[in-house]
Amino acid sequence: MKSSLTPVHEIVRERYAQAARSTSSCCSPSSTLYPAELLTELPTDITDFSLGCGNPIAAANLKPGETVLDLGSGGGLDCFLSARRVRSVGKVIGVDMTPEMLERSRLNAARLGITNVEFREGYLENLPVEDHSVDVVISNCVINLSPDKPQVFREIFRVLKPGGRMAVSDVITNGSLPESIRSNMDAWGACVAGALDMQDYSQGLLQAGFEDVKIQPKNSSNELLQVLPVGQPFSAIISARKSA
Repeated sequence: MKSSLTPVHEIVRERYAQAARSTSSCCSPSSTLYPAELLTELPTDITDFSLGCGNPIAAANLKPGETVLDLGSGGGLDCFLSARRVRSVGKVIGVDMTPEMLERSRLNAARLGITNVEFREGYLENLPVEDHSVDVVISNCVINLSPDKPQVFREIFRVLKPGGRMAVSDVITNGSLPESIRSNMDAWGACVAGALDMQDYSQGLLQAGFEDVKIQPKNSSNELLQVLPVGQPFSAIISARKSA
């Protein structure tokens, strides 16, 4: 896969490889992102290893029997939570470009005895997933890490079944970031430099073919947008639907 790596991919993959080898979270604690009842029966070393910025499960409205795709699945937490919702009649696919994360998530799945989850190595810009095969796409603080978000949006649209939907948590901005930040490779790995302006995010999804695009700041009403400084990154839940 190395031939497909851009400088952004390289620095992001190395950062998350290091995170996979650690025993602690580099992002928001899971206890602040998910209701406690959602994390019951999962070991603390899995629930405490959070690389996300929100709870896409809350917006995904998962149903038994659905096929779910998690973009940038990391240690597998959102996949395992989704597997509960879709039950044994459903299926969850996690895609990640970092071998160390894939090893960790597969070991976690084996420990938990979860059999309706599989993890695949791949890029968001070229998903190893068949056309029109997924009911729901979720992701947690990952799309901002891609250097080619329009291609990611096209790939999500491609793999979704007609009538399928996406619900992702991501870091976005209220206005454009300064070039000094966008060109900072360390800021890319920190989920800052790649954050899209919320209007560009919405427009990108519409251009990919989605409809009913909604952006909701995490833990707040849209009043937050009126007081945020221009270019200030913030976490939000973004949802959209593919027409039937």
